[in-house]
Amino acid sequence: MMRKTSLIFLGVLAGVGFTLLATQPRTVYLGSSAKAAASDTYRQLNLFGDVFERVRADYVEKPDDSKLVQSAINGMLAGLDPHSSYMDPKSFRDMQVQTRGEFGGLGIEVTMEDGLVKVVAPIDDTPAAKAGIRANDIITKLDDEQVQGLTLNQAVEKMRGPVNTKIKLTIVRKGVDKPIEVTIVRDVIRVKSVRAHPEGDDVGYIRITQFNEQTTDGLKKAISDLTSQLGADKIKGFVIDLRNNPGGLLDQAVSVADAFLDKGEIVSTRGRNAEETQRFNARPGDLTKGKPLIVLINGGSASASEIVAGALQDHKRATLVGTRSFGKGSVQTIIPLGAGNGALRLTTARYYTPSGRSIQAKGITPDIKVLEDVPEDLKSRTDTKGEASLPGHLKAEGTEESGSQSYVPPDEKDDRALKEAIDLLRGATTDAAFPPNPKAAVPN
Repeated sequence: MMRKTSLIFLGVLAGVGFTLLATQPRTVYLGSSAKAAASDTYRQLNLFGDVFERVRADYVEKPDDSKLVQSAINGMLAGLDPHSSYMDPKSFRDMQVQTRGEFGGLGIEVTMEDGLVKVVAPIDDTPAAKAGIRANDIITKLDDEQVQGLTLNQAVEKMRGPVNTKIKLTIVRKGVDKPIEVTIVRDVIRVKSVRAHPEGDDVGYIRITQFNEQTTDGLKKAISDLTSQLGADKIKGFVIDLRNNPGGLLDQAVSVADAFLDKGEIVSTRGRNAEETQRFNARPGDLTKGKPLIVLINGGSASASEIVAGALQDHKRATLVGTRSFGKGSVQTIIPLGAGNGALRLTTARYYTPSGRSIQAKGITPDIKVLEDVPEDLKSRTDTKGEASLPGHLKAEGTEESGSQSYVPPDEKDDRALKEAIDLLRGATTDAAFPPNPKAAVPN
C-alpha cells in the first residue's frame, strides 16, 4: 500500500513553512446521489478536455502544452482562496530553502540599484565577511558575467550554490580607482530569524522576523544570552517583537509559544472533517522563569506570529501592544506532485487560539493600542489591508475587520510601541492590561 505524504503550510508569503503529515488512502463507496455527482464531474472534465484540444488545434500560435496545463491549474486554485496555488519546481525549491533557514551561499544582504547589485551588509562570520566585502560595494560581475540586465532574484540565484564551490565577484568600491576581484568559496548560510539586544540594563528585547527551522534555537539562545548579560535578578521583563512577521512553520510557532508557557493548549487546527482536528499543547518549562512579557504586533503580523500572540494573550502570559494583526487564520497543505512537477498548496483547515477564537479575516486586537507617528510622505503606504481585503478570502466567523497600521520607525527612539512596552516593564507607565490577570486566563 502506498503512503501519501503531504506538508502543512502556514504563512502569508509563498515559501513560509510546513510540517510533515502522513495520511493513509481510504476506500470510498458511492451511493446513487454520489454516483450522479461523479457523473457530472466527469462531464465537466470532458468539457475541459474539449476546450484544451480546441486551443491546441486552433489558437493563432502553437501553444506550449505544459503552460496551458499550469495556467489551468493556477486558475482552478485561484478560484478557491488567496492562499491556494500551484508552485512550479523552482518555487517549491525556494520555499524549502526559506523554511529551512539555511542555504549554500556567500552571506551578504543585497539590493538592486541602477541595474546593479548593491551590498546592504555582509553577514557576520560568513565567507563574504571574511573576504572583506563591505556595505555599499557594487557588484558588477559574477564569474565574469555582467550583472546588468539580470533581476535581483537572478543575481541572488547565481550567488547561491553548493557548499565548497567558488564564485568570482567583480566589485566597484567608492574611493578605489580600479574594480576589485574577489573569489569566495560558498558555505552554509543560516538566515538569522531572531535578533536580540538589551534595552538599558534591565529589559531584554527579542525580534522574531519569521518562523523557520532556526527560530526556536535562536530564541533559546537570545533568552540565555540576555539573561547572562543583564543578570536574572535584574531583568524586569522581555519584549517580543512580532511586528511585520509574515509567519512560517507551525511547529516553530508552537515551540516559541511553549517557551513562555508551562501548560495548556497553544493552538488547534480544524479541517472539514471532525476527525482531522489537531491540538497542540505546551509542556512544562518557562524559559524566562515567569518574567513579565510584552508582545508587539501590527498589521503585518500574520499567521504563525498570530498563533504565538493569540496563545500568550489567551493564557494571560503576555500583554499585547501595537495595532490589530493581519488576520490569516487558515492552514495550507503543501502536496508534492512528484519529481519535476512542483507542488500543490491547498487550504485545508482553519486554526483557533486556546479560547476557541478563529482570527480569520479579523486578526488579533492588542490589549493596548499604540499608533506610530508616520512621516507625511509614507502615510498612504503604511497601512496593511489585512486578510479581509483579499479577494476570495475565507469568510470570518462573525464580523470581519480590515486594515491596520504596519509602520515601524527605523530609529528606535521614534518607536512609540517599543517605548510603551519598556515603560510598562519598568513601571514608568501603568495600564490596567499590564500585568495581565492570570485568573482570567483560558482554563487548562
